[in-house]
Amino acid sequence: MHAAFCYNILMKKYDMKALIDCAAGRAPADLVLRGGRIFNVFTGETEEGDVAVKDGYIAGIGRGYTAQNVYDLSGKVLLPGFIDSHIHIESTMLTPEEMARLAVPHGTSAIVADPHELVNVCGVQGAEYILGACERMGADGVSPMEVFLQLPSCVPATPFETSGARLDGASTREELAKPAFFGLGEMMNYVGVVAGDADVLAKLEGAEELGKICDGHAPGLTGSALNAYLCAHIATDHESLSKGEIEEKIARGMYVQIRCGSSANNAAVCAPLIGETNGGRFLLCSDDKHAHDLLSRGHIDDALRALVGLGVPPLLAVRTATLNVAACYGLRRRGALAPGYIADMVAVDDVKDFHVRAVFKRGKLVAEDGKPLFSVGRYLPGTVRGTVHVAPVTADTFRIGFKEPSARAIFVVPNELITKEVIVPVRQRAGDVLLENGLLKLAVVERHFASGNVGLGLVKDYGFYGGAMGISVAHDSHNLVILGDDNAAMARVVGLLQEAGGGMALVGEDEEAVFSLDVAGLMSSASAEEVARMTAHISALARKMGVKEGYDPFMTLAFLALPVIPHIKLTDRGLFDVDAFSFTSLGVRT
Repeated sequence: MHAAFCYNILMKKYDMKALIDCAAGRAPADLVLRGGRIFNVFTGETEEGDVAVKDGYIAGIGRGYTAQNVYDLSGKVLLPGFIDSHIHIESTMLTPEEMARLAVPHGTSAIVADPHELVNVCGVQGAEYILGACERMGADGVSPMEVFLQLPSCVPATPFETSGARLDGASTREELAKPAFFGLGEMMNYVGVVAGDADVLAKLEGAEELGKICDGHAPGLTGSALNAYLCAHIATDHESLSKGEIEEKIARGMYVQIRCGSSANNAAVCAPLIGETNGGRFLLCSDDKHAHDLLSRGHIDDALRALVGLGVPPLLAVRTATLNVAACYGLRRRGALAPGYIADMVAVDDVKDFHVRAVFKRGKLVAEDGKPLFSVGRYLPGTVRGTVHVAPVTADTFRIGFKEPSARAIFVVPNELITKEVIVPVRQRAGDVLLENGLLKLAVVERHFASGNVGLGLVKDYGFYGGAMGISVAHDSHNLVILGDDNAAMARVVGLLQEAGGGMALVGEDEEAVFSLDVAGLMSSASAEEVARMTAHISALARKMGVKEGYDPFMTLAFLALPVIPHIKLTDRGLFDVDAFSFTSLGVRT
């Protein structure tokens, strides 16, 4: 049912007779690519020959094809278009148009997109915005970057925070039935799946009934818990971190995603495990990719370089971004260069450095020598603007007082998303905690309904001092996360973020800076170059104010409100113990 469903909604009709006539040499092609070496993902061999394209499909591979349009591929290797198997476009902080402008010249022809962040802020209209923007790109009905859109499964991610929208089992089933949604996004609530939570299962059962694939999110899940999770027919996981975990998940029938993102990367763990026998079970994804990295390093091409550099044979590496993805998601006639397949093609210098020279989408040249050849406008509907609504705050809002002599503080493991709980002695003066021995205040301010919810906590050894900093990107409900050692400065940061419609802000004795993320408080309508410049500038200011190496000044903050990654986090409703999956107190009796 799944494959048939995908065929119906993802394949455009074509004139079979015209394609056959072209393949047989009875009619000319629309385009012939000549002189290149064609990389065969079925056999691992390369062959000399021409590729004939008709109506956006490959008609034939061989010699003697004619066409009015001929493209010279001499000295190049032709690969199938790259497919990112899991990405949140919002994490680039770019609009879909700007993301495509950067990714397509690096060989990206399609993405499996989970608009989890947008939907948590704007509801289903946030997902519809992604589709609307992508459909408006390009010309002649051909979008240079195709989006297979998933409906987020966890809105909110947990019931312990305030999000801008809420999709229960019934509403998820209703929305998932729409043709716009290709599948169900990553099921982050693995605890709920394993426990058999009725509402969680209603979402998964809806996907099963509709024949739509469901992505996973199951860090550290093994044994009987993994068995239970897989009984929900969840296909993939991008959170695997250890050799044993990866091997067990593959042995149990999962696809393991090799995550090569800006925030997390497990390529070094996965690479030695990819072999001829199990190679078809690995998929490449970026999950989160920041604008600066897209500009400076590329997209899936960068991940392929990394895999080959880690010793993965080119055939197995290329399959993780092409044929394997198509097989996992039922994308018929994609992921390979063969007759009858969609003509999504990438020309590279070689299969070691993957330097992209030309990109074709459905047989149309959409990028060449690192430059996009398609138009990008700006589709900015009102549904994704003006999303920051905060109740009034003052310096007193950020006072922290309690009776106990010690407190729970959050320690962020450097270069990780994981946090640890540390118990620290604290002193107070005039009903407010004294920030000594590396302590800072952390606040999560609800920003969707101006409810006045403010969660307060402490962070140890982040290194910042002399003011406050904050961001409206706060996984997964995207309230405002504020860090500082000055109550008035923290209140000022909230004000700056509200005025900007969301973004990144910093206030110090001699510094005040704000960068607007005016699309849902998550993304900027500015160019990719401006986003990269401004995020680097404001991050440098935070680093100047003491943020330690091992922490991305702002993006690390963005994960301190995520109550599904161990071990202790802060939401707008209070301090949360992820292991116990319940709220906990800030003060501790010792």
